[in-house]
Amino acid sequence: MIRPVLSVRNLHRAYKSGGGMLKVLAGADIDIFPGEMVGLIGPSGSGKSTLLHAAGLLEKPNAGEVFINGKECLKLSDDERTAIRRQRIGMVYQFHHLQKEFTAEENAMVPQMIAGQTSRAARAESRRLLTAMGLAERLTHRPSQMSGGEQQRVAIARALANRPQILLADEPTGNLDPATSAVVFDQLYQLTRQEGVAALVATHNMQLASYMDRLLTVREGLIVPFTPAPISY
Repeated sequence: MIRPVLSVRNLHRAYKSGGGMLKVLAGADIDIFPGEMVGLIGPSGSGKSTLLHAAGLLEKPNAGEVFINGKECLKLSDDERTAIRRQRIGMVYQFHHLQKEFTAEENAMVPQMIAGQTSRAARAESRRLLTAMGLAERLTHRPSQMSGGEQQRVAIARALANRPQILLADEPTGNLDPATSAVVFDQLYQLTRQEGVAALVATHNMQLASYMDRLLTVREGLIVPFTPAPISY
């Protein structure tokens, strides 16, 4: 039996809102298996980012469990969770958050150097990933010298630089125009398939749904299969 790379169990998360509490997740469960790409569909504010932040060990929920490769992670120390994020999880956000003083190549080298990789090996891996993302001619360009789509492709290469087992992407093309979004997401799809990475992609862009192996959504704080609304004529 194949074990999930990521399992979330009975996740609860609420935030203070005015004089009360706003429940965002209320017992959410999800399993992501090796090599699959799962879409988390829904509008902004539905709880997609909250789930990804908890699954990526960036935010502690009020209750629940997060398993990476069968290991429950929320009870670990901060240092242990950081090590798992560095080794097992890649994160892509709507905004690229590149270091503006670094080149594309150097931005993709940063997580590898933090993980203890040699400069030579980190540079070679950065070049391999950036070339796969169609950026072979942009290796020495800084963010200010690149388009928004190119910057986001650097961010994707950076997220995959330490060869994580799971990629968590939060609206990875949400800041791009439709044409650029399609190009960037196609390259994200191709590279994750090539690398054998499991991916959970939060998006409200239904044009990306055709790439996914499964579609899920957040409904009343739970993760349920997503069913597109019927088209009325």
